[in-house]
Amino acid sequence: MKPDTLSAVQARRIALAAQGFAAARPAAPGKRELLKTIERLGVVQIDSVNVVSRTHYLPAFSRLGAYPRPLLEELAWAKTRPLFEYWAHEASLLPLAAQPLLRWRMQDARDGVGVWKGIARFLRERRDFVDRVLDEIRDRGPISASELEMGHKGEGGWWGWSEAKRAVEGLFWAGELTTATRRGTFERVYGLPEKVIPRKILDLPTPPRDEAQRQLLKTAARAMGLATERDLRDYFRLPVADAKARVAELVEAGHLVPVRVKGWREPAYLDPAARKPRRVEAHALLSPFDNLIWFRERTERMFGVRFRIEIYTPAEKRQHGYYVLPFLEGDALTARVDLKADRKASALLVQAAHAEPWATPDTPARLGAELKLMAAWLGLERVQVQPRGDLAPALAAAL
Repeated sequence: MKPDTLSAVQARRIALAAQGFAAARPAAPGKRELLKTIERLGVVQIDSVNVVSRTHYLPAFSRLGAYPRPLLEELAWAKTRPLFEYWAHEASLLPLAAQPLLRWRMQDARDGVGVWKGIARFLRERRDFVDRVLDEIRDRGPISASELEMGHKGEGGWWGWSEAKRAVEGLFWAGELTTATRRGTFERVYGLPEKVIPRKILDLPTPPRDEAQRQLLKTAARAMGLATERDLRDYFRLPVADAKARVAELVEAGHLVPVRVKGWREPAYLDPAARKPRRVEAHALLSPFDNLIWFRERTERMFGVRFRIEIYTPAEKRQHGYYVLPFLEGDALTARVDLKADRKASALLVQAAHAEPWATPDTPARLGAELKLMAAWLGLERVQVQPRGDLAPALAAAL
């Protein structure tokens, strides 16, 4: 029996609905709505760049609107919390229920499997030093790497890290430490898992590697609605061979439904419970690290937009700007804006604004309204548009 065939538009709307963009924003989003959004996504990427806002705050803003930002800090780093940090997509926040599903990755870090060889070697060869670090944290409680007056200070190694930083990060990846909180300029404070993660989670049995990966892929499928094998694998950065085998197993069990999408080269897989809306009326600015667009290959296939982060591109070679957020209008990406929060001037700066070929006459006004909402959410008084990009004049006029 041949797989069903979907149009590219149907596929895009299924994906947007799965990501939470097909529902109206709540009038007053609170903790319940915020947690539900994170659980829907399954994972939220963390990044230290703070040009506009640190990225983990933005996916919920894109879907819910102006929620109270301290609520995310409470969910992530309060004494009693429903989220934890680990290396999932990249550095990420995840629901606590996912912790047992990532223990195989922690074991890989201890064993030096794949990309973890250097970490395992350091933890093994410097075990006396590593144990001293653990003893220090047991004695003193949660502590940052900068507070550990131990080992050599930044003599090469991982990005010039000190030995203490290498030790706590290695222990974090191996699951022997976790994030107790964040402080100051977003510095990670390390704590013992048994002091941070609820005992009821730590006492859950560790599922076999294959079962844990199947559960992660099911989470990814629910969050994406419809995806290729590469899309599914990327969501939690699973090993290639493992993902291929697990996807086949999920298809066999009926948890993924093979489909074809017109214009897609690779086969796709549908979550059996995925919604298939006829319309999507979203208006949202998207973090460069938003789950919807973080896999650039999928973004281009789904929306016809080639999107790249140009932070590390020399200024004279950038096409769209330093920190660019695409604008979702309906079911299309219709514009992109290079934003900066100028906190001293209390302004959200639009340093460049570019239209996509399918921008509409309503795009400037709709984008302007979303920029005003974001500025107010960030505690800024106004939006200021600089004259760079083909959309800048119309956007300035709309504002």
